[in-house]
Amino acid sequence: MISTVLRTRTRLEAFYSFGHYAKLSARCLSVTHGDIERLPAEAKKFIEESASLCKPENIHICDGSVKESKHMIGLLLKQGTLSPLTKYENCWLARTNPADVARVESKTFICTNNKEDTIPTPKTGIKGTLGNWISPNDMEAAVNERFPSCMQGRTMYVIPYSMGPIGSSLSKIGIQLTDSPYVVESMRIMTRMGEGVMKQLEKDNTFVQCLHSVGRPADGRIEMPSWPCDPERTIILHKPDQNMIVSYGSGYGGNSLLGKKCFALRIGSTIAKREGWLAEHMLILGITNPKGEKKYIAAAFPSACGKTNLAMMTPTLPGYKVECVGDDIAWMKFDSNGQLRAINPENGFFGVAPGTTIETNPIAMATIFRNTIFTNVGSVSDGGVYWEGMESSLVPAIKVTDWLGKPWTRVRNENPAAHPNSRFCTPAKQCPIIDPAWEDPEGVPISAILFGGRRPTGVPLVYEANSWTHGVFVGSSMRSEATAAAEHKGKVIMHDPFAMRPFFGYNFGHYLKHWLSMENRGTVPKIFHVNWFRKGNDGKFLWPGFGENSRVLDWIIRRIDNEDCAIDSPIGKLPKNEAFRLDGLHTQIKLNELFKVDRDFWLEEVAAIEKYFEEQVGGDLPNEIANELKLLKQRIDKM
Repeated sequence: MISTVLRTRTRLEAFYSFGHYAKLSARCLSVTHGDIERLPAEAKKFIEESASLCKPENIHICDGSVKESKHMIGLLLKQGTLSPLTKYENCWLARTNPADVARVESKTFICTNNKEDTIPTPKTGIKGTLGNWISPNDMEAAVNERFPSCMQGRTMYVIPYSMGPIGSSLSKIGIQLTDSPYVVESMRIMTRMGEGVMKQLEKDNTFVQCLHSVGRPADGRIEMPSWPCDPERTIILHKPDQNMIVSYGSGYGGNSLLGKKCFALRIGSTIAKREGWLAEHMLILGITNPKGEKKYIAAAFPSACGKTNLAMMTPTLPGYKVECVGDDIAWMKFDSNGQLRAINPENGFFGVAPGTTIETNPIAMATIFRNTIFTNVGSVSDGGVYWEGMESSLVPAIKVTDWLGKPWTRVRNENPAAHPNSRFCTPAKQCPIIDPAWEDPEGVPISAILFGGRRPTGVPLVYEANSWTHGVFVGSSMRSEATAAAEHKGKVIMHDPFAMRPFFGYNFGHYLKHWLSMENRGTVPKIFHVNWFRKGNDGKFLWPGFGENSRVLDWIIRRIDNEDCAIDSPIGKLPKNEAFRLDGLHTQIKLNELFKVDRDFWLEEVAAIEKYFEEQVGGDLPNEIANELKLLKQRIDKM
């Protein structure tokens, strides 16, 4: 039992001005599961103060056990949030409120005393796109408008979790409070929960505070009892100087699984800046060549641009093997020898379902059909799931129900059976090609960093940056078609530097300076840019992608070893035609078109980047990056 009477001017009270809640009548809340006394004093304080604000019926300290998982599944079945997928082992289907299906970037904020610590100052009259700032006073008001009594009648679940292998010097601990058993079960898959985390907290009581509620609409009306949310008032708030995340109103994805983008990237990047490492939106893979030589590569692509497919690639080149360390997040730090090492801080995959098929990603398909929560995909009458790309699995007798719970057929429906941002949440250890070192507390050594996105025109299949500084410029100037993971509509080309645009925890200009400083901390890896999505004049892709991307990785690892297989170009080093392996390919490849650097296109690209830097970054742009843009323009002019 813990008292919810607030002490005088505690840390949370001082920040949120919770003082008026102390006038509430004193009462005790039952801890129905777990031993709160095992938690450090700061954690107990966080729970007590949050409980006083949110008014849960009781408190459950999560242990991450199988028994607890069965209990959560039972609650979710009773609530109607989950339905069983009888075709598979321990798999479940969730359908959200249709208003709660994606990250809400427009409602995601970073709170600092000074606005310039969060975002660059955009050009006068231009709306900034590199994050949203909120003042401490406005954050306080937003919390006090939403959170009082928001958990009334519900259980507050306390989730102690580790981002990264428990005890690793690269890992961090978080404690999330939530009123959603769906979040508990998803966090059990996506993070490391359990006795090991509790013991780690006993050794080191520092942790990131994560408060989440699915919310309660102002009129008290829950539109969809199986998926409570408050989409009109959804907000996601971060307070970097207190390592604090506060999320209200959404039960879905990165809005509610606070270890994911909120902790791993937004708060993670601010911790990384303070401590001298990198927290990035990157996959990590290991690739072994026919000689048995292995390299590890990190790669940054925007969501739904092929990160999972690359991380789980089945190489077509004989003798090559790819193994997966992670498909979404990389935390990278130099060791005592100056080697950049990386961990995947997550414990599971939260992958986009549509387009994931036996043909495109057989490894993912071999991973996900046990111990998995599917959200907003279609379902079929044989107890399985369906999404776009699985057409070959349909037989005439099988009936399909779409993600909204309505009957669906390909002939009669223009709308997809699965939401474009539908997901699978599955344990990483089930991946057949999970790397043997994926949980190595020392991390894996990174030899190359890739940037890339969806560019249908102009950008070659692969090129190498001329230097670390040039590579940082390449990352800073990334552009890609918008994806379904966020609110954007249509296939507009957007600036998405480092694939981090929605995830920066601090001023992008300062972030670039931090990246540039890494060259002084250790031996930096080579940087490359890739584009699997270039199309020809006929509108068809020029490169087959998927397993054939091993041919690109082959060239990259040869360049890591400084093989003479590249030629200079105005944008960077391109493969020599005779050095790029096409043997065994059944598709005719138009190499000249695939690697063409068109002067008019790149002049337009330079102008777009220049305008973006001027309007969005302004005086915060490091001189080194401005100079790289100037040099690129000079090289293009001379073509």
